Amino acid sequence: MRFAWVVLLASAAFGQEEVKNPHTSPSDVAAGAKIFRSHCAECHGFAGEGGRAPKLTTGVFFHGGTDADLFRNITDGIPGTAMPSVFFSQDQVWQIVAYVRSLSTGNARPPLGDAQRGAQLFHQQKCTGCHLARGEGGVRGPDLSMIGSQRSLEYLRQAILEPGAKVLREYWVARITTENGSKYAGFVLNEDTHYVQLLDFSHGLETLPKREFREFHIEKSSVMPSYGGILSAKDADDLVAYLWSLQRRKGDER
Repeated sequence: MRFAWVVLLASAAFGQEEVKNPHTSPSDVAAGAKIFRSHCAECHGFAGEGGRAPKLTTGVFFHGGTDADLFRNITDGIPGTAMPSVFFSQDQVWQIVAYVRSLSTGNARPPLGDAQRGAQLFHQQKCTGCHLARGEGGVRGPDLSMIGSQRSLEYLRQAILEPGAKVLREYWVARITTENGSKYAGFVLNEDTHYVQLLDFSHGLETLPKREFREFHIEKSSVMPSYGGILSAKDADDLVAYLWSLQRRKGDER
């Protein structure tokens, strides 16, 4: 696999024509879709709509947008991010590249609302009490600083109006009571046999020894209230437009 990438680098070094994906037929795209859904969808979403990792439907790739760049990023992973290397054959990687390219075809639909008014609503509804957005806010909910690069418009709308419909594991709430009666609630960052590392809603980062637990349970529901009966249709459109505008910028961490 590394040999294939060395060949690509050598081609570039000697000034040869830009490397193009040799596997772009409909059957290649279909094969790439099968691999993507079984190995990539957990982070990027079933249809590339985003999740733990950025969405892939915009056609914008911050670590290089050429076919060779995508081949490299899939093959070797991206240092400093959660993107791992893979062990597929060269042909299979090209098929994944072909499928990723297909996700952004004709998919530039803009949001309907007013992002500027949505930003005002975001603060009026006290969303910063739980959510961090470009350096301002709390930790009771997901960091939204780059949410527009990670989620589809449909997902953003559902998260506002029906927050309990889809709750990712990292946002399940752990509730812990220790033997001395201290109570903690927050997101589990790490857990092993002896300790739980918790991002507590009130105390911040805590490392708690399990031997001191009296109770420890996980709630899989969302702590975010539904705004379905609070926001008008226009309010929802504007708030979605604002969240969509929080795009990942060059140099941001993935």
